[in-house]
Amino acid sequence: MAKNLQKSFHTGTVKKTIKIKASKDKVWRKISNIGGLSSWLVDVTKTEYLSAKKKGVGAIRLITFGDGNEIEEHVVAWEKGEYFTYVATEGLPLRAYVATISIKKKTKTSTELTWQSYLNSQKMSEKQFLEFLVFMGSFYEASLENLKKLLEK
Repeated sequence: MAKNLQKSFHTGTVKKTIKIKASKDKVWRKISNIGGLSSWLVDVTKTEYLSAKKKGVGAIRLITFGDGNEIEEHVVAWEKGEYFTYVATEGLPLRAYVATISIKKKTKTSTELTWQSYLNSQKMSEKQFLEFLVFMGSFYEASLENLKKLLEK
């Protein structure tokens, strides 16, 4: 039991995939608008650009959540129509957070989207970290369901 209370660094991944009945182009247009998160990301009240660049490597956004928490994210990889990768630099209880959102065409009218991330925690108990991973997983799932609803309208 005492081992669980010991605070240390933990590493984990979160991966969620969803099928959307929409063309790959339509899905890419929506997700590549990295400043338009409040339309589909759960509990986001505002997204603003901290960079002149709005797309591609070097674009930086600041996301504000309903509880006032702010997360700064930098786009570090971008393949138009395929995927983009970003890192969070501020606002999470983590030393590292790297995520990739990628899409692939299933049929002419359906697209598979995968949101996958790598996390390395600040010092916390294993239990706290596992709870955080569960929270992130349900956050991804709920957000992807919102995105699916929006795109399948």
